[in-house]
This record gives sequence, C-alpha cells and structure tokens, in this order.
Amino acid sequence: MTKPTKHKSKSKQYLAPTRRKEGQAAKYITRNKALNRLQIKLPEFRRLCILKGIHPREPKKKVEGHNKTYYHVKDIAFLAHEPLLDRSRELKAYEKKITKARAKRNLDLVQRLLGNKPEWNLNHLVNERYPSFVDALRDLDDPLTILHLFAWLPTDNSQKIRPEHIESARKLSLQWQAYCIRVRALRKVFVSVKGVYYQAEVGGQNITWLTPHSTSQVLPSDVDFRVMLTFLEFYKTLVGFVNFKLYHDLGLRYPPLLDEKLEKAANELYGLMKGLASAAPVAEEAPKAAGEDGDAEMAEQEEDPRAVESQVRLASLHSRLSAIDKEQEMPAAVPEAAKEPEDEDMDSSVKLFKEFKFFLGREVPREALLFVIRAFGGTVSWDGEGAPFPESDESITHQIVDRPTQGHKFLSREYVQPQWVFDCVNNKLLLPTDAYVVGKICPPHLSPFVDSEAEGYMPEYAETIKRMQAAASDDLPVFEKPESNGEADISTADVNVSLEKAFTRDLSKEMAGISYSASLEGKVQTAPEEQEDKKSGEASQSIPEADEAIQMGRMMMTRKARGLYDAAKMGQAKKAAKIDLLKERKKKAKAKGEEK
Repeated sequence: MTKPTKHKSKSKQYLAPTRRKEGQAAKYITRNKALNRLQIKLPEFRRLCILKGIHPREPKKKVEGHNKTYYHVKDIAFLAHEPLLDRSRELKAYEKKITKARAKRNLDLVQRLLGNKPEWNLNHLVNERYPSFVDALRDLDDPLTILHLFAWLPTDNSQKIRPEHIESARKLSLQWQAYCIRVRALRKVFVSVKGVYYQAEVGGQNITWLTPHSTSQVLPSDVDFRVMLTFLEFYKTLVGFVNFKLYHDLGLRYPPLLDEKLEKAANELYGLMKGLASAAPVAEEAPKAAGEDGDAEMAEQEEDPRAVESQVRLASLHSRLSAIDKEQEMPAAVPEAAKEPEDEDMDSSVKLFKEFKFFLGREVPREALLFVIRAFGGTVSWDGEGAPFPESDESITHQIVDRPTQGHKFLSREYVQPQWVFDCVNNKLLLPTDAYVVGKICPPHLSPFVDSEAEGYMPEYAETIKRMQAAASDDLPVFEKPESNGEADISTADVNVSLEKAFTRDLSKEMAGISYSASLEGKVQTAPEEQEDKKSGEASQSIPEADEAIQMGRMMMTRKARGLYDAAKMGQAKKAAKIDLLKERKKKAKAKGEEK
C-alpha cells in the first residue's frame, strides 16, 4: 500500500511580496540601469545629459558599489520625456532609409530623403534651462569662451571639427563683440599666457570670457572634442538667442549684414561695426537665422525685397554721413567718427579714447586692439585692405607698434606698445606714454581681476597708478599732499599698516571684554600725553587675554565648526606667507637693480 502524501500547508506555499526600495536606493540609479531604462547607448546618453544640464550625483550611501556612476531617478525620468530622445530615434530610422537607398543605388530617393531630413532643434532647451533673460546672461561666461575658442581652431576631420562649426562660432563671437562696442559695455582686459580675458557689463551682469591669442592652434590628443562639440551645439543656440534679444532692444535687425570685401580681407569685426557703431541704428537690415548655412542666407537676402530696400537705405545713410564729414572737414572714409547718441549719458571712462586716432602696426594683435579701442570710443586703422585711413594720415595721434623696426617716424604722433592701451582701460586713466615707448621694458601688466587691498599686498606700480587716479580726480588724500616744510610724504602702505595695528588693538580689547564705549571714555578722561604712554602697555596686557579668549572659544566649538575655523586660519597663514614671499622678491629685485 502506498503511503498517503502529506500536503504542505498553504502558508508555506505563499510567497511574500518583494520589499519596496527606500532611502538612497530609491533616489539614485546607476548609469547602466539608466541606459537600459532609456534604451540608448552611452554616447547618446552623454549628449542628452550635456544638453539638458544633468550631472552625476554622489549619494551618501552607494548601494551598488563605489565604482559606479550614479544619477538621480528624477533626472532620468526627466530625460525619458525629452522630445530630443524621440527625435534622435527618428533620425536613426531616417539614416537607415538613406543607407538602404544608397545600397540600392536609388539616387533620386537619396536626394529626396536628404531634402526632407528631420531637423534637430534646441530652442526649447534654452527656454527650459533659462526662464528669464537675466539667467542666460549670468551663465554666458562659458558659452562665450567656447565660441571664441572654436573661432580660432583649425578644421580637423579626425576630430569631426567641420568648417561650418568654425564659421558659425566666429560669426556669433563677432556679433557679440560688435554689440559690446556699440553700447560701450567693455570694462576690463587682461593679457595672459592662456589668452586675453575680457569683462563686459551687460544688463547689470558682469560677463567674463577668454579669447585665445591669434596664432595657429594645435589640437591636443587628450581632449574629447565630441563632448566639446556637444557643448558648442547648445552654446551656439544660447548665444544666438541672447544676441537677438540684445540687438532687438537696440532696434537693430539681427544678424547684421557683413561687407563681403571686408570679410574676404579678414576684417569681419570692422565690417560689423560699420553699421552698429554709427549714429543711426541700422534697423532695416535683412534678418537671417543664426544656425543656417551662409550660402542659403545670401540667396534668401537677394530674393527678399526687404534686403534690397535695406541696402538702398544703408547706401543713403552712408552718403549722408560722408556729406556731414565733408562739411566738418573730416575724412569721409571714416564712418566711425560720427557722434553716437549715447555719448552724453555715458560715463567718461568709457569714452577714454574718443579724442584719439590710432594706427595699428602689422605685428600687434589687431583684433584685440580693434575691439578694445573701439569699445572706448577711439578710431582705429591698420595697414591692409579695407583700412579706414592710411598710415600717412596726419590726424593720427597714436601708433601702436611692438618692435623698434619703424623706418620713418611722424613727429605729430606717439609710438607706444600695445600694453599701454590695456593698462589705460583697466585703470580708467590715460597713463603717461614715457614708460611704454618702443624698445623699452613696459611696467608690470597688473591684473584688474585682483583686488590688491583685499589680498594685503599692493605692488609698487599699483600704488603709483592709485596716486595718479587720485590726482586726476582732484581727490588727493591729506597724507599724499606735499608738505611745505620739506618732510617726507606718508605713503599709503604706512597708513594701511597703522590702521591695521589700530584694528588689531581694538579687536584684542573686545576679545578681552573691554567694550568700545568704555575704552572711549578712558581715552577722553586721560590726557593725550598719558594715552601715548599707556598704548604699548595696554596692548601687551590685552594680547595674552585675547589669545586665552580665542582658545576658550575654540574649545566651545563643535567639531565641524572647529575644522572650518582651523581651515580659515590655515588659509590666512598661507596668504600671509605668499605676501611675505612677494615682499622678499621685491627686495631682491631692488637690490639687484641697484647693483647694476
């Protein structure tokens, strides 16, 4: 007989439901799981993250290991609903159709498919990432730097850097510079080894960007230019929107027309300024999209009757300007000399070079000097095709040269090095040209982005310029005025040292528990002679008490606050050591100069 089978209880057969993820495991997801969820490959995922502004996260607890890259689950869900994801899939399917038609040698179908190819548009991303125009201006530093970088890069098929990338980047960068010239927005310039740093004030925001030197660029092998091109693609759309808004606020059509002759002569910036820097805004210029092809743009302008009308009005405007120039006995070839309507409302510092006429030598950086001088009201020319006036023009006041190879010199003008222009702009002052003559070592080119007073060390040339600025503004402090009895002037450094000592003394008293009012009453009740005798004694007694109070306060801090305090003190010590090193180098340089 067979034994009866034992049935298992239903409770043992029941499987408990899987536990729901909580905490860090529910908030973050690894990159591989994100790729599987989105059904895309890694290069496309990276591109979407760059365009959408999504970055990897660092969770406190890495559930799946420390060698994984984590993203927030909400960011991945954000990507899953992106229209560009569907558009990329459509483009892939369309590319397969084109490949299949080419394999069948159906050329008509290939041409038809290429003509109807879906477009890749990033306009909605700009509106999504920058809800207001001020937000776009605040984030304009990196876009302008990338655009100016690609404007000087050579084409390279291996890195997929095509000529249209360079052309579009250069057009957008020049349009931005032309706007800065038109509204006199440039504020600071600094020439470094990396390139030329500029800072402009647009819409109440300080925008800083870096432009490489105008030399042949070598593409490094350790840079992934595919990532750079993705950034460039988004930045071109962003800067195109910003330029359109800025030009539209001035009543100018965007993008401005460019003279073909000046473009062929590599004078694009001057060609753009001819219409923007004149007295009347060129509001009738034909519009064209920022991302379209150059040949298609010219063809559309020729067919558009508004473009023909704008050219006629532009020609009449130039004729009126030339007639005005003739009446004022000014050369008609200089459209920049017209008075700008905003000059009366502008600060005098942005009209620094308004009364001057410059001529640039062949060896100087033409585009940088042209941008800076025109942004501060000066008139510029050079030796080459499309120049406004020749070198023999007697009205030239300054000639910018960098090498003592000038054969014939004009006595009616001054010959200075390019650094004189940059130093005048940074200090908002016309510096003497004696220290910048050709063949002479120029003074140190100080960075306008460094606050010498906040750093605690002011170079000697900075003190000299500060005295010049005070004398020019007729606001000379008492300690800098010359004494009639022949005593030595008190320098700014001595005054700063005395103020710092007084601040340290008051701070030590406060740490010791002596209030400011009590110390003030003691000073009033004590005779001046007795105060001088007691100063050193009070300071020596209060410093140990202050140190003890500081140590007691440090002991009462939490561990985190104590670490932050120690880090701050360490930073102050490093800063003081750096200042001492600079002073020591200055002493050695002076001693070496005296020996020579």
